[in-house]
Amino acid sequence: MDSAQQLINLIKQHEGFVEHAYKDSEGYLTIGYGRLIDERLGGGISAQEAEFLLMNDLDQVIETAKKYTFWPNLNEPRKAVIVSMLFNLGQPRFDKFRKTKDAIHAEDYDTAASEMLDSMWRKQVGHRAVHLAEMMRTGEWNDVS
Repeated sequence: MDSAQQLINLIKQHEGFVEHAYKDSEGYLTIGYGRLIDERLGGGISAQEAEFLLMNDLDQVIETAKKYTFWPNLNEPRKAVIVSMLFNLGQPRFDKFRKTKDAIHAEDYDTAASEMLDSMWRKQVGHRAVHLAEMMRTGEWNDVS
């Protein structure tokens, strides 16, 4: 084993792995193998690290989306709407959009879009909901404005 790997193993052994944010012995937010994320001390992640995390998260969300019976019938923009909503809401909250999902299953995309907009979620996310509803309605990629 080379010295770089020995160093990595040493740090892992001493720090231990924690999969969620926690406060370290000094009260600073930390994650993983002692990664400081507390902004009070300049902690955080780089854009490249965030991109890596996003890609992993999207892989998981897409696998969840594929379980819906309507998934194979959707075009790419409408699939993107489902993934975006699942990413934002999580599956338990997305599953509460029963009327939206029923309309999608019936390929009634106008109703699905209207149901998306007739929700507390729309009030919470504002333009995001409007943008995604329009994509659902038209089946086209629309630029965020």
